[in-house]
Amino acid sequence: MSRIYLDHAATSPMHPEVIHTMTSFMAEAFGNPSSIHAHGRESRRLLDLARDEIASLIGAQAGEIIFTSGGTEADNMAILGAAYAMREKGNHIITTSIEHHAVLHTCRFLEKEGFRVTYLPVDRNGVISLEDFKNELSPDTILATIMYGNNEVGSLQPISEIGAVLEGHQAVFHTDAVQAFGVLKLDVKELKTDLLSVSGHKLNGPKGIGFLYAKSGITLKPRVFGGEQELKRRAGTENAAGAAGLHKAALLAEETREKKVSEYKEMKSEMIEAFNAAGIAYDINGSFENSLPHVLNVYFPGTNVESLLVNLDIAGISASSGSACTAGSIDPSHVLTAMFGKDSDRPASSIRFSFGLGNTADQVSEAAAKIAAIVKRLTA
Repeated sequence: MSRIYLDHAATSPMHPEVIHTMTSFMAEAFGNPSSIHAHGRESRRLLDLARDEIASLIGAQAGEIIFTSGGTEADNMAILGAAYAMREKGNHIITTSIEHHAVLHTCRFLEKEGFRVTYLPVDRNGVISLEDFKNELSPDTILATIMYGNNEVGSLQPISEIGAVLEGHQAVFHTDAVQAFGVLKLDVKELKTDLLSVSGHKLNGPKGIGFLYAKSGITLKPRVFGGEQELKRRAGTENAAGAAGLHKAALLAEETREKKVSEYKEMKSEMIEAFNAAGIAYDINGSFENSLPHVLNVYFPGTNVESLLVNLDIAGISASSGSACTAGSIDPSHVLTAMFGKDSDRPASSIRFSFGLGNTADQVSEAAAKIAAIVKRLTA
């Protein structure tokens, strides 16, 4: 039985060209980028090339890109770095109730440090109200951290509108763009963001590498101490091979972005049409249109997410829920709970399907048929 991977929002397979780029780099350019000899200079040259071309993809300057170990570190660096740097100007932070845990847990840590955090609610489509944001903004707000596209339901936030609201305000604006980079065109000037986080393994790049865009002039208090790498903003020998892989993955993603978006939208439609044809009960969590093109979160009334996932896996389909399995128990998705309320059964009956490299229309049709059969059996 061939398996069908529909969990690209969790992690994506590395592109063969990325693998080739990295293995060649590790064999030929293994020098420490800080060394002044030929091996080090070659590693530095390729690292600088990666930084420069990645920056150009989002309308930034090379010096505004900080390579990190991934999206979680980029989020932590942005939030902690900005909060502590701005502490003398205020202690208020605005975020949303549906952020990735890399953001939410960092904000909760800062609450213990004496910061005041506002968690904006979302509507049933998983989108905040711009009016709510404006109403919560105050003279002592020092940071707003609002994700671009949600990792569970794909909802897109009004990032450029929030950026416009913050023009002239002291607050630093950060967005977690981990799910958006590579599938949507991002321009930091148009978005008016000061900080933007990206992870390599979400766009067919390697794990263990990401970057934080930090607008020139933004001060971040460092959280890691040692050498003077990354313009003294992140100590430690750079993961140059990882940066080369991320660089290649980003270029490939940009080259194929429009084609991929069209294909992913067709896959989402194909899956929905198959569910309709099968006559099963379902509902889409969030908006079909105003969402990331590769993410589809579906509610199947009368099912249990744990049984669904086990049966999908047995049928050869890799998908996920918005829940975290710990010691045999499943915690409700904080995203779906925020969207539908703590008494809703949706968090316990919803599955996320996410599309990417290697998926075909035939695979999606096959998967949809198997999913429909499983749902019928579980709700019979």
